[in-house]
Amino acid sequence: MKKLKKILKRMFLYLAIVIAALFLSYLAFVNFYPSFGGDVSQERKAQYQTSEQFSDGKFVNTKAGVPADASFSEMLSIARKMLFQKIENGRPKSDLKVQEIDSAEVATYNGGARLIWFGHSALLLQMDGKNILIDPMFGNVAAPHHWFGTSRFNKELPITIDKLPKIDAVLISHDHYDHLDYGSIKLLKSKIESYIVPLGVGVHLEAWGIDSDQITELDWWDEVIFKNIKLACTPAQHFSGRKFSNSQSTLWSSWVISSESANLYFSGDGGYGTHFKDIGEKYGPFDLALLECGQYNKMWPDIHMFPEETAQAGVDVKAEVIMPIHWGAFKLALHSWTDPIERVIKKSKELNIPVIAPEIGASIQINSHQKSNTNWWLF
Repeated sequence: MKKLKKILKRMFLYLAIVIAALFLSYLAFVNFYPSFGGDVSQERKAQYQTSEQFSDGKFVNTKAGVPADASFSEMLSIARKMLFQKIENGRPKSDLKVQEIDSAEVATYNGGARLIWFGHSALLLQMDGKNILIDPMFGNVAAPHHWFGTSRFNKELPITIDKLPKIDAVLISHDHYDHLDYGSIKLLKSKIESYIVPLGVGVHLEAWGIDSDQITELDWWDEVIFKNIKLACTPAQHFSGRKFSNSQSTLWSSWVISSESANLYFSGDGGYGTHFKDIGEKYGPFDLALLECGQYNKMWPDIHMFPEETAQAGVDVKAEVIMPIHWGAFKLALHSWTDPIERVIKKSKELNIPVIAPEIGASIQINSHQKSNTNWWLF
Protein backbone atom coordinates (compact mmCIF):
# COMPACT_ATOMS: atom_id res chain seq x y z
CA MET A 1 0.00 0.00 0.00
CA LYS A 2 2.80 2.41 0.89
CA LYS A 3 4.47 1.65 -2.42
CA LEU A 4 1.22 2.34 -4.30
CA LYS A 5 0.76 5.67 -2.48
CA LYS A 6 4.33 6.60 -3.35
CA ILE A 7 3.72 5.81 -7.03
CA LEU A 8 0.46 7.78 -7.07
CA LYS A 9 2.10 10.71 -5.34
CA ARG A 10 4.87 10.72 -7.94
CA MET A 11 2.32 10.51 -10.76
CA PHE A 12 0.38 13.49 -9.39
CA LEU A 13 3.63 15.43 -9.06
CA TYR A 14 4.53 14.71 -12.68
CA LEU A 15 1.01 15.66 -13.79
CA ALA A 16 1.21 18.92 -11.85
CA ILE A 17 4.56 19.69 -13.47
CA VAL A 18 3.15 19.02 -16.95
CA ILE A 19 0.07 21.19 -16.30
CA ALA A 20 2.24 24.00 -14.91
CA ALA A 21 4.57 23.78 -17.90
CA LEU A 22 1.66 23.94 -20.32
CA PHE A 23 0.16 26.90 -18.47
CA LEU A 24 3.48 28.78 -18.43
CA SER A 25 3.95 28.00 -22.13
CA TYR A 26 0.49 29.40 -22.85
CA LEU A 27 1.25 32.56 -20.86
CA ALA A 28 4.55 33.03 -22.68
CA PHE A 29 2.92 32.43 -26.05
CA VAL A 30 0.07 34.88 -25.38
CA ASN A 31 2.30 37.57 -23.87
CA PHE A 32 5.12 37.47 -26.37
CA TYR A 33 3.64 36.27 -29.68
CA PRO A 34 2.72 39.52 -31.50
CA SER A 35 -0.42 38.25 -33.22
CA PHE A 36 -2.39 38.51 -29.98
CA GLY A 37 -2.06 42.30 -30.12
CA GLY A 38 -2.24 44.72 -27.23
CA ASP A 39 -4.29 45.17 -24.07
CA VAL A 40 -6.47 48.13 -23.13
CA SER A 41 -4.86 50.05 -20.26
CA GLN A 42 -6.70 51.36 -17.21
CA GLU A 43 -6.12 54.87 -18.55
CA ARG A 44 -7.91 54.05 -21.78
CA LYS A 45 -10.72 52.31 -19.91
CA ALA A 46 -11.23 55.54 -17.99
CA GLN A 47 -11.62 57.37 -21.31
CA TYR A 48 -14.29 54.92 -22.43
CA GLN A 49 -16.50 55.58 -19.41
CA THR A 50 -18.42 58.18 -21.42
CA SER A 51 -19.49 55.54 -23.95
CA GLU A 52 -23.00 54.15 -23.53
CA GLN A 53 -21.60 50.83 -24.72
CA PHE A 54 -19.02 50.60 -21.89
CA SER A 55 -20.06 49.11 -18.56
CA ASP A 56 -18.10 47.55 -15.68
CA GLY A 57 -14.86 47.68 -17.61
CA LYS A 58 -16.21 46.02 -20.77
CA PHE A 59 -18.11 46.90 -23.92
CA VAL A 60 -21.65 45.57 -24.11
CA ASN A 61 -24.39 45.07 -26.67
CA THR A 62 -27.69 46.93 -26.62
CA LYS A 63 -29.46 43.58 -26.23
CA ALA A 64 -28.82 42.30 -22.72
CA GLY A 65 -27.13 38.92 -22.32
CA VAL A 66 -25.40 38.95 -25.72
CA PRO A 67 -23.09 37.19 -26.14
CA ALA A 68 -24.32 34.47 -23.80
CA ASP A 69 -21.66 32.95 -21.54
CA ALA A 70 -21.29 29.35 -22.65
CA SER A 71 -20.92 26.71 -19.95
CA PHE A 72 -17.82 24.52 -19.91
CA SER A 73 -19.82 21.58 -21.33
CA GLU A 74 -21.21 23.79 -24.11
CA MET A 75 -17.70 24.98 -25.01
CA LEU A 76 -16.50 21.38 -25.13
CA SER A 77 -19.46 20.45 -27.34
CA ILE A 78 -18.71 23.28 -29.77
CA ALA A 79 -15.01 22.42 -29.86
CA ARG A 80 -15.73 18.73 -30.41
CA LYS A 81 -18.09 19.43 -33.29
CA MET A 82 -15.70 21.91 -34.93
CA LEU A 83 -12.80 19.47 -34.67
CA PHE A 84 -14.40 16.12 -35.36
CA GLN A 85 -17.84 16.52 -36.98
CA LYS A 86 -17.67 15.88 -40.71
CA ILE A 87 -19.41 18.61 -42.68
CA GLU A 88 -20.56 17.58 -46.13
CA ASN A 89 -19.27 20.12 -48.66
CA GLY A 90 -17.63 22.00 -45.78
CA ARG A 91 -15.07 23.46 -48.15
CA PRO A 92 -14.63 23.46 -51.95
CA LYS A 93 -13.35 20.23 -53.49
CA SER A 94 -10.46 22.16 -55.01
CA ASP A 95 -8.95 25.61 -54.54
CA LEU A 96 -11.28 28.38 -55.63
CA LYS A 97 -10.30 30.22 -58.76
CA VAL A 98 -10.09 33.99 -58.41
CA GLN A 99 -10.05 36.82 -60.88
CA GLU A 100 -6.58 38.31 -61.08
CA ILE A 101 -6.37 42.05 -60.46
CA ASP A 102 -4.25 44.22 -62.75
CA SER A 103 -2.03 46.21 -60.37
CA ALA A 104 -1.50 49.06 -62.84
CA GLU A 105 -5.23 49.41 -63.53
CA VAL A 106 -6.20 49.41 -59.87
CA ALA A 107 -3.47 51.92 -59.03
CA THR A 108 -4.65 54.42 -61.65
CA TYR A 109 -8.40 53.87 -61.41
CA ASN A 110 -10.39 57.08 -61.06
CA GLY A 111 -13.87 56.12 -62.27
CA GLY A 112 -17.13 55.65 -60.43
CA ALA A 113 -17.34 54.05 -57.02
CA ARG A 114 -16.46 50.36 -57.15
CA LEU A 115 -15.64 47.41 -54.88
CA ILE A 116 -13.30 44.46 -55.16
CA TRP A 117 -14.02 41.49 -52.88
CA PHE A 118 -11.18 39.34 -51.54
CA GLY A 119 -13.43 36.74 -49.92
CA HIS A 120 -14.84 36.69 -46.38
CA SER A 121 -15.22 40.37 -45.31
CA ALA A 122 -12.12 41.89 -46.95
CA LEU A 123 -12.85 44.54 -49.58
CA LEU A 124 -11.15 47.33 -51.48
CA LEU A 125 -13.41 50.34 -52.03
CA GLN A 126 -12.35 52.85 -54.67
CA MET A 127 -14.47 55.97 -54.27
CA ASP A 128 -13.94 59.59 -55.32
CA GLY A 129 -10.30 58.92 -56.14
CA LYS A 130 -9.65 57.38 -52.71
CA ASN A 131 -8.71 53.82 -51.76
CA ILE A 132 -10.31 52.37 -48.62
CA LEU A 133 -9.55 48.87 -47.39
CA ILE A 134 -12.23 47.21 -45.25
CA ASP A 135 -11.31 44.43 -42.80
CA PRO A 136 -8.19 43.49 -44.79
CA MET A 137 -7.65 39.88 -43.77
CA PHE A 138 -5.31 38.48 -46.43
CA GLY A 139 -3.74 35.72 -44.33
CA ASN A 140 -4.07 32.01 -45.01
CA VAL A 141 -5.50 31.07 -41.60
CA ALA A 142 -7.99 33.02 -39.44
CA ALA A 143 -6.16 32.33 -36.18
CA PRO A 144 -3.23 33.64 -34.13
CA HIS A 145 -1.01 30.89 -35.60
CA HIS A 146 -1.33 28.56 -38.57
CA TRP A 147 -1.42 25.57 -36.21
CA PHE A 148 -4.83 26.67 -34.93
CA GLY A 149 -6.91 27.01 -38.07
CA THR A 150 -7.76 25.59 -41.47
CA SER A 151 -6.49 27.19 -44.64
CA ARG A 152 -8.24 29.67 -46.92
CA PHE A 153 -10.32 28.23 -49.76
CA ASN A 154 -8.06 29.86 -52.36
CA LYS A 155 -4.27 29.56 -52.30
CA GLU A 156 -3.69 32.66 -54.39
CA LEU A 157 -5.09 36.14 -53.75
CA PRO A 158 -6.37 38.24 -56.67
CA ILE A 159 -3.42 40.57 -56.04
CA THR A 160 -0.48 40.35 -53.68
CA ILE A 161 -0.25 42.91 -50.90
CA ASP A 162 2.93 44.45 -52.30
CA LYS A 163 1.10 45.25 -55.57
CA LEU A 164 -1.86 47.00 -53.95
CA PRO A 165 -2.02 50.77 -54.47
CA LYS A 166 -1.48 53.31 -51.71
CA ILE A 167 -4.34 53.08 -49.23
CA ASP A 168 -5.93 56.26 -47.89
CA ALA A 169 -7.72 54.56 -45.02
CA VAL A 170 -8.33 51.17 -43.46
CA LEU A 171 -11.69 50.51 -41.80
CA ILE A 172 -11.85 47.75 -39.16
CA SER A 173 -15.11 46.37 -37.79
CA HIS A 174 -13.69 44.53 -34.75
CA ASP A 175 -10.61 42.75 -33.48
CA HIS A 176 -11.30 39.08 -34.29
CA TYR A 177 -8.66 37.24 -36.29
CA ASP A 178 -10.76 36.86 -39.42
CA HIS A 179 -11.09 40.67 -39.64
CA LEU A 180 -7.95 42.11 -38.04
CA ASP A 181 -4.94 40.11 -39.18
CA TYR A 182 -1.48 40.82 -37.77
CA GLY A 183 0.39 39.56 -40.83
CA SER A 184 -1.70 41.61 -43.23
CA ILE A 185 -1.36 44.80 -41.19
CA LYS A 186 2.42 44.41 -40.99
CA LEU A 187 2.73 43.92 -44.75
CA LEU A 188 0.34 46.79 -45.49
CA LYS A 189 1.93 49.21 -43.02
CA SER A 190 3.99 51.22 -45.52
CA LYS A 191 0.99 51.72 -47.82
CA ILE A 192 -1.57 53.03 -45.32
CA GLU A 193 -2.18 56.63 -44.37
CA SER A 194 -4.94 56.29 -41.74
CA TYR A 195 -6.77 53.68 -39.69
CA ILE A 196 -10.36 54.27 -38.58
CA VAL A 197 -11.57 51.78 -35.99
CA PRO A 198 -14.06 51.26 -33.14
CA LEU A 199 -13.06 52.22 -29.61
CA GLY A 200 -10.13 50.23 -28.24
CA VAL A 201 -9.06 48.51 -31.46
CA GLY A 202 -6.18 50.98 -31.75
CA VAL A 203 -4.32 49.15 -28.95
CA HIS A 204 -3.62 46.25 -31.29
CA LEU A 205 -2.42 48.52 -34.08
CA GLU A 206 -0.14 50.41 -31.69
CA ALA A 207 1.27 47.11 -30.42
CA TRP A 208 2.18 46.33 -34.03
CA GLY A 209 4.08 49.58 -34.53
CA ILE A 210 1.38 51.84 -35.98
CA ASP A 211 1.73 55.46 -34.88
CA SER A 212 -1.20 56.57 -32.69
CA ASP A 213 -1.47 59.75 -34.82
CA GLN A 214 -2.59 57.56 -37.73
CA ILE A 215 -5.43 55.99 -35.73
CA THR A 216 -8.93 57.39 -35.21
CA GLU A 217 -11.15 55.54 -32.73
CA LEU A 218 -14.92 56.06 -32.90
CA ASP A 219 -17.91 55.12 -30.78
CA TRP A 220 -21.29 54.07 -32.17
CA TRP A 221 -22.99 56.96 -33.99
CA ASP A 222 -19.76 58.97 -34.17
CA GLU A 223 -18.97 60.43 -37.57
CA VAL A 224 -15.81 61.70 -39.24
CA ILE A 225 -15.26 63.37 -42.61
CA PHE A 226 -12.24 61.79 -44.24
CA LYS A 227 -11.16 63.47 -47.50
CA ASN A 228 -14.78 64.42 -48.34
CA ILE A 229 -16.07 60.92 -47.49
CA LYS A 230 -18.33 60.58 -44.46
CA LEU A 231 -17.56 57.58 -42.27
CA ALA A 232 -20.06 56.75 -39.53
CA CYS A 233 -19.40 54.12 -36.88
CA THR A 234 -22.72 52.34 -36.37
CA PRO A 235 -24.00 49.59 -34.06
CA ALA A 236 -23.56 45.84 -34.43
CA GLN A 237 -24.52 42.94 -32.17
CA HIS A 238 -21.34 40.98 -31.66
CA PHE A 239 -18.34 40.73 -29.30
CA SER A 240 -14.55 41.09 -29.27
CA GLY A 241 -11.30 39.72 -27.91
CA ARG A 242 -8.11 38.06 -29.16
CA LYS A 243 -7.36 35.96 -26.07
CA PHE A 244 -9.18 34.62 -23.01
CA SER A 245 -8.16 37.55 -20.82
CA ASN A 246 -9.43 40.47 -22.94
CA SER A 247 -12.92 39.58 -24.16
CA GLN A 248 -15.18 42.59 -24.77
CA SER A 249 -12.27 44.96 -24.11
CA THR A 250 -12.68 46.64 -27.50
CA LEU A 251 -15.80 47.75 -29.37
CA TRP A 252 -17.29 46.15 -32.49
CA SER A 253 -19.22 48.06 -35.15
CA SER A 254 -20.70 48.33 -38.58
CA TRP A 255 -19.86 51.25 -40.91
CA VAL A 256 -21.61 53.74 -43.16
CA ILE A 257 -19.45 55.05 -46.01
CA SER A 258 -21.00 57.96 -47.86
CA SER A 259 -20.01 60.53 -50.49
CA GLU A 260 -21.61 62.33 -53.40
CA SER A 261 -20.99 59.30 -55.60
CA ALA A 262 -22.36 56.47 -53.42
CA ASN A 263 -23.89 55.56 -50.06
CA LEU A 264 -22.74 52.20 -48.66
CA TYR A 265 -23.35 50.11 -45.56
CA PHE A 266 -20.91 47.49 -44.23
CA SER A 267 -22.37 45.31 -41.48
CA GLY A 268 -19.20 43.89 -39.96
CA ASP A 269 -20.10 40.83 -37.88
CA GLY A 270 -23.16 40.37 -35.74
CA GLY A 271 -26.57 38.94 -35.11
CA TYR A 272 -29.87 40.29 -36.36
CA GLY A 273 -31.43 43.10 -34.33
CA THR A 274 -33.36 46.35 -34.33
CA HIS A 275 -30.18 48.32 -35.00
CA PHE A 276 -30.53 47.65 -38.73
CA LYS A 277 -33.78 49.62 -38.88
CA ASP A 278 -32.23 52.40 -36.79
CA ILE A 279 -29.30 52.65 -39.20
CA GLY A 280 -31.61 52.60 -42.20
CA GLU A 281 -33.71 55.41 -40.75
CA LYS A 282 -30.69 57.59 -40.01
CA TYR A 283 -28.45 56.92 -43.01
CA GLY A 284 -30.46 55.07 -45.66
CA PRO A 285 -31.37 54.37 -48.31
CA PHE A 286 -28.14 52.69 -49.39
CA ASP A 287 -26.98 52.01 -52.92
CA LEU A 288 -25.41 48.79 -51.65
CA ALA A 289 -25.32 46.98 -48.31
CA LEU A 290 -22.47 44.55 -47.62
CA LEU A 291 -24.01 42.13 -45.16
CA GLU A 292 -22.62 39.28 -43.07
CA CYS A 293 -23.79 35.90 -44.34
CA GLY A 294 -21.85 32.93 -43.08
CA GLN A 295 -20.35 31.21 -40.01
CA TYR A 296 -23.76 30.89 -38.31
CA ASN A 297 -25.15 28.14 -36.09
CA LYS A 298 -28.07 27.60 -33.73
CA MET A 299 -25.54 27.46 -30.87
CA TRP A 300 -24.64 31.15 -31.40
CA PRO A 301 -27.77 32.74 -32.96
CA ASP A 302 -27.30 36.22 -31.45
CA ILE A 303 -23.80 36.94 -32.75
CA HIS A 304 -24.03 35.81 -36.39
CA MET A 305 -26.99 36.13 -38.74
CA PHE A 306 -28.63 33.27 -40.56
CA PRO A 307 -28.92 33.92 -44.33
CA GLU A 308 -32.64 34.64 -44.10
CA GLU A 309 -31.87 37.33 -41.52
CA THR A 310 -29.21 38.74 -43.82
CA ALA A 311 -31.83 39.30 -46.50
CA GLN A 312 -34.19 40.91 -43.98
CA ALA A 313 -31.41 43.15 -42.71
CA GLY A 314 -31.03 44.43 -46.27
CA VAL A 315 -34.68 45.43 -46.24
CA ASP A 316 -34.31 47.02 -42.79
CA VAL A 317 -31.38 49.26 -43.76
CA LYS A 318 -33.20 50.29 -46.95
CA ALA A 319 -30.64 48.85 -49.36
CA GLU A 320 -31.30 48.90 -53.08
CA VAL A 321 -28.95 45.92 -53.51
CA ILE A 322 -27.26 43.60 -51.04
CA MET A 323 -23.98 41.71 -51.30
CA PRO A 324 -23.38 38.76 -48.94
CA ILE A 325 -19.96 38.76 -47.26
CA HIS A 326 -18.30 36.69 -44.49
CA TRP A 327 -18.37 33.58 -46.66
CA GLY A 328 -16.31 32.06 -49.48
CA ALA A 329 -12.92 32.00 -47.75
CA PHE A 330 -12.80 30.13 -44.43
CA LYS A 331 -14.55 27.23 -42.69
CA LEU A 332 -15.48 28.71 -39.30
CA ALA A 333 -18.84 27.01 -38.70
CA LEU A 334 -20.68 23.75 -39.29
CA HIS A 335 -22.59 24.51 -42.50
CA SER A 336 -21.54 23.71 -46.06
CA TRP A 337 -19.53 26.42 -47.76
CA THR A 338 -22.29 27.17 -50.30
CA ASP A 339 -25.18 27.15 -47.82
CA PRO A 340 -24.94 30.92 -47.10
CA ILE A 341 -25.21 32.08 -50.69
CA GLU A 342 -27.91 29.58 -51.67
CA ARG A 343 -30.15 30.45 -48.73
CA VAL A 344 -29.72 34.22 -48.93
CA ILE A 345 -30.55 34.25 -52.65
CA LYS A 346 -33.69 32.21 -52.01
CA LYS A 347 -34.89 34.52 -49.22
CA SER A 348 -33.97 37.69 -51.12
CA LYS A 349 -36.23 36.61 -53.98
CA GLU A 350 -39.09 36.28 -51.49
CA LEU A 351 -38.36 39.77 -50.15
CA ASN A 352 -37.81 41.20 -53.63
CA ILE A 353 -34.38 42.64 -52.85
CA PRO A 354 -31.63 42.22 -55.49
CA VAL A 355 -28.45 40.30 -54.60
CA ILE A 356 -25.01 40.49 -56.19
CA ALA A 357 -22.46 37.75 -55.58
CA PRO A 358 -19.23 38.54 -57.44
CA GLU A 359 -16.35 36.16 -57.85
CA ILE A 360 -13.35 36.83 -55.66
CA GLY A 361 -11.29 39.53 -57.37
CA ALA A 362 -14.09 40.83 -59.59
CA SER A 363 -14.72 44.58 -59.60
CA ILE A 364 -18.27 45.73 -58.92
CA GLN A 365 -19.50 49.13 -60.09
CA ILE A 366 -21.72 50.19 -57.23
CA ASN A 367 -24.38 52.17 -59.04
CA SER A 368 -24.72 49.93 -62.08
CA HIS A 369 -26.75 47.24 -60.26
CA GLN A 370 -24.33 44.75 -61.75
CA LYS A 371 -25.32 41.14 -61.17
CA SER A 372 -23.24 37.95 -61.16
CA ASN A 373 -23.15 36.40 -64.62
CA THR A 374 -22.91 32.85 -63.27
CA ASN A 375 -23.42 30.89 -60.10
CA TRP A 376 -19.63 30.56 -59.90
CA TRP A 377 -19.73 28.61 -56.61
CA LEU A 378 -21.35 25.66 -58.43
CA PHE A 379 -18.40 25.13 -60.79
